[in-house]
Amino acid sequence: MSKPVTWQGVYPALLTPFTADDQLDLALFAKNIHAQLDAGVHGLIIGGSLGEASTLTRPEKLELLDTALQTAAGRVPNERVPVVMNIAEQATREAVACAREAEAAGADGLMLLPPMRYPADPRETVMFFRAVAEATALPIMIYNNPVDYKIMTTVAMFAELTPHANIQAVKESTRDLANITRMRNAFGDRFRIMGGVDTLTLESLAAGADGLVAGLVDAFPVETVRLYDLVKAGNMAEARALYGWFMPLFELDIHPKLVQYIKLAATATGIGSEHVRPPRLPLIGEERDRIWAIIQGQLATRPA
Repeated sequence: MSKPVTWQGVYPALLTPFTADDQLDLALFAKNIHAQLDAGVHGLIIGGSLGEASTLTRPEKLELLDTALQTAAGRVPNERVPVVMNIAEQATREAVACAREAEAAGADGLMLLPPMRYPADPRETVMFFRAVAEATALPIMIYNNPVDYKIMTTVAMFAELTPHANIQAVKESTRDLANITRMRNAFGDRFRIMGGVDTLTLESLAAGADGLVAGLVDAFPVETVRLYDLVKAGNMAEARALYGWFMPLFELDIHPKLVQYIKLAATATGIGSEHVRPPRLPLIGEERDRIWAIIQGQLATRPA
């Protein structure tokens, strides 16, 4: 049995480890999850952008879900952190099918992207979200990332979604910090707000975000949870110092090759590998040397 999905705290957007021959590396996946749980994260998200969702098959997503559920359940009986499955399908019926599969397989919640590839207008996007919400009882977090996915879920669109009680939260990745206040002004605490951009971690929490869907947590879980705890405790001086150390690493999260960059960081900290699924390719040459130097430089000054 899991703890309820509260959409508060630190939820890692987990990497999907692969073997050298392009199979799921479930042993390494479990190792990373153990590191996250040791650090005190509050939930797990599988199959997101960092999890290479666009290249995973539905059976593979269910394998990852099963491994995450079993790994988390083996820690403390009846105290498993919630496991959230990402839905990033192109067609509404496929998204609905994935949501139902995830619920049947034991997922505790869903992260829901807007329609992929097709730039749906507001009416189409709202109908897409509604169709998934009506197909499942699971709590849902909308992923609002117009920078990468070219669709903005506006305050007006969230107003249309309020009748769906299981649409409970938003991953706020608009890069517009004022949007946190717009959502609070419009809805109070109706929707939980999860900061979704690593380079805006401190600012998002200070503006009132309830938690984080984090990326560099995949390599640095202890530091990420510590930063969250410091801000929530009001210890801003120490939080700013830790945030300053973290920033060169956080900037790896806002590059088109964030998957390769963060996988390299997780390799450096011993809880990941560099293997990615084509068409992505591992870093080579000057680019790898440059990113490796950034990671090693921060490791050399890693806070105690």
